[in-house]
Amino acid sequence: MKLDVKIQLLNFFFEVFNFIFLALGLSVCGVGLWILFDGGSLLTIHASVELRVVGAGLMLIGLAVLAVCVVGIVGAVKDVRVLLLVYLGFLIVLVLGQLFVTLLLLLNRDKIERSVDETVDRIIFEYGGHNSSDILMDKIQSYEGCCGRTGPSDWLKNSYIQSLNLTNPDVLPCSCFRSRRPAVHSSWCSELPDFTTPMYGRGNGSHDQGCKQKVTDWLQENILTVVGMDVALMLIQVVQFVFTVSLHRALGLRAVKTTDCLSDPEGDLDHGEQNYAYVDPDDGYVDPAHLAYHHDNQDYD
Repeated sequence: MKLDVKIQLLNFFFEVFNFIFLALGLSVCGVGLWILFDGGSLLTIHASVELRVVGAGLMLIGLAVLAVCVVGIVGAVKDVRVLLLVYLGFLIVLVLGQLFVTLLLLLNRDKIERSVDETVDRIIFEYGGHNSSDILMDKIQSYEGCCGRTGPSDWLKNSYIQSLNLTNPDVLPCSCFRSRRPAVHSSWCSELPDFTTPMYGRGNGSHDQGCKQKVTDWLQENILTVVGMDVALMLIQVVQFVFTVSLHRALGLRAVKTTDCLSDPEGDLDHGEQNYAYVDPDDGYVDPAHLAYHHDNQDYD
């Protein structure tokens, strides 16, 4: 395969995988922003320090990928070998950063899970049905068909329910019931006729199962998603590393051949050959005074 064709193919595959690398990097950055700034998730309402470090790390990795991709594209398109070396260095640093974030996430998985449990308990204690945390809890209970963290009795820890001096979970959020008819200005419902409107709505058939397992499954799925994205990003970086090294060597070989052609006169196409574009004006002329010495004179010995 000719060297120029090889360089063109390496450039093509380099840019294709660089685009995939960029797409995954931006996705990782989006996950980091979601962990840090989304107020409608159990992970972010009262996030632990470790989780915030993971979110910040993912965001920085995504931004670094964007910068590294620009360096790689410029180096490949402009055939700048120095930029390709810088690109290789950044790839190594990024892999180390991703390994740190991934290990931090996996090693602190139990701690993050406990943090989420504490967040759910805090939401239950402060629940009033009016802020974003309460709306999130209602969505979880409605869509997952659960009530409380471990069961309906968890709602006895709610500050409002405690003020009612109840010993049984007779009053629950309306989202805990399979069917309900909420009151206009209240998020609480009950199956008992003693608790009537307008303070309470009417509920029928409360969920007996707690939401802990549902939340845990959701958390594990998100952790595995983040780890999977990191692993995919590292695999793409390995492929990029191979293509970059090959491209760097090919460009170096072409530079050496170009230098040799310039320094070696053998590289000149006209060297050692007759220039037929030039005609000697004296070609074929024989000086009569020196006829005896002419090479065509057969009598000359």
